[in-house]
Amino acid sequence: MEIQPLADRIIVKPLEAEEKSKGGIVIPDTAKEKPQEGKVVAVGKGKVSENGQLQPLEVKVGNRVLYGKYSGTEITSKEGEELLIMREDDVFAIVK
Repeated sequence: MEIQPLADRIIVKPLEAEEKSKGGIVIPDTAKEKPQEGKVVAVGKGKVSENGQLQPLEVKVGNRVLYGKYSGTEITSKEGEELLIMREDDVFAIVK
């Protein structure tokens, strides 16, 4: 990938939405909800504080993260992958 996020932004590849419900019902594409979990594929250098120091990000490449339903901006890579670019503040948690 040739996209490098700036400052406190990260690039996330959303995980695929569930194909079936827990009861075994197949969910059509039009009824699937946007996933709120993804894998971090790139991170910026960090946020500059008011005193001029660089604060590194807590999120690292490879982390699985939970984020808000409408967080980030959708982008498409040259390879055709659907990605999200968002601030680290939009991430609610790192899944361990």
